[in-house]
Amino acid sequence: MWQLTGSLCRASSRGWQRRLPWPSPSRTPAMASPCSLSSAVPSIRLSPAARSLFDEPLAIAVQGLGPRQPITLRASLRDETGELFQACARYQAGHDGELDLARCPALPGGSFCGLEPMGLLWALQPQKPFWRLVKRDVQTPFVLELDVFDGHRDPPGQLLAQAQHERAFLRDGVRRVPVRDGRIRATLFVPPGNGPFPGIIDLCGVGGGLLEYRACLLANYGFAVLALAYYGYEDLPKQMKKLHLEYFEEAVNYMLQHTQVNGLGIGLLGISKGGELCISMASFLKGITAAAVINGSVANVGAVLHYKDITIPPLGLSPERVKISKSGIADVVDALNNPLEGPDRQSFIPLENAECHFLFIVGQDDHNWKSEFFAVEGSKRLQAHGKERPEIVCYPGAGHYIEPPFFPMCAASMHQLVGKPVIWGGEPKAHCEAQIDAWQQIQTFFCKHLMGKPSETSSKL
Repeated sequence: MWQLTGSLCRASSRGWQRRLPWPSPSRTPAMASPCSLSSAVPSIRLSPAARSLFDEPLAIAVQGLGPRQPITLRASLRDETGELFQACARYQAGHDGELDLARCPALPGGSFCGLEPMGLLWALQPQKPFWRLVKRDVQTPFVLELDVFDGHRDPPGQLLAQAQHERAFLRDGVRRVPVRDGRIRATLFVPPGNGPFPGIIDLCGVGGGLLEYRACLLANYGFAVLALAYYGYEDLPKQMKKLHLEYFEEAVNYMLQHTQVNGLGIGLLGISKGGELCISMASFLKGITAAAVINGSVANVGAVLHYKDITIPPLGLSPERVKISKSGIADVVDALNNPLEGPDRQSFIPLENAECHFLFIVGQDDHNWKSEFFAVEGSKRLQAHGKERPEIVCYPGAGHYIEPPFFPMCAASMHQLVGKPVIWGGEPKAHCEAQIDAWQQIQTFFCKHLMGKPSETSSKL
């Protein structure tokens, strides 16, 4: 990971692995006899045992195996449509018949190899092509199923042990409040306690609807977060042909006036098109203190944007620059025109008008569009107008969909505007590491600018 704050550029190590407090359940005696080990019944130990939040680490171990016994571990999860995601890894037990994923590296031949305590989660892949894991109902958990098989065969050998674990999104005490106020269609998540809390508006990308999972997980850390729909939901416009910032202004005012939200200004969090909208909101609307943009554009894309008597046209594109693979997957990274040239300059969002702090999270292998270029050009524009230099955090090997920790990387899926599957970029392991670090960067950023204090994220992660 590379972090740029103005001209400062530094690389981080894989310190996120050291920060994660992998729980270590009590172990069987190391000197147990081979006879007692061979007669033991294999079982899976998990910590937390039955339930954890989706963005929290899960310790996985297997006990009761034979000395140096080869096994295959398989993780399975079904989304709310019934689509199956799976990952598997090959291991060898220790001399004591124990296997702890935090200490034992996976062997070649599975979904990953090496020391990857959470590999069985971040390596999950859909059985259906071009399918992305999305949580629609945050009030119910995902159910993770773990199976232990004897040997390293394919198909698997004898089933030795099974376990289930719930990966939840809503922490106990966090309130989920549907919001239908004026034109606003949203869900507000309020942490437990008396408040008031720092307020954040969360925006998803192209696809429409109301996605709550990121807002819900963020509220678990002490923020009042409004997941805001802006098209394709209930009575909102069905298509994203034109957008009016007055709608988003209503949402900002709703949060500023809410009794559970402090009056220090609102934070904005968005990914892709949602990140671009965060930039537009910060550029035109009052009451915004901080904006975190995940792989967003500094040019208006995909729809005409209106605010009062101002109109910003969408950035032009050249379909001939779209590359199509033999399997029919599109690579659209070069499709958009340059917003610094010709008439496309009209699409550049005037972020120099913003009176807030910016954080740009960038996946350097983003194939949706040139996120790093957009972040750098946004920084140049701000500094040219005497504004504060934004924070830019770049992740080599990370693709477009930088989600909360432990969501599996989506390599390719259907793009609503393109009408066919597109490649999103990223390498699974590097992408996973980026998601863990970006989640901490985002919370630290909001704690600093909305609370005026350091984040406690690292202790909670």
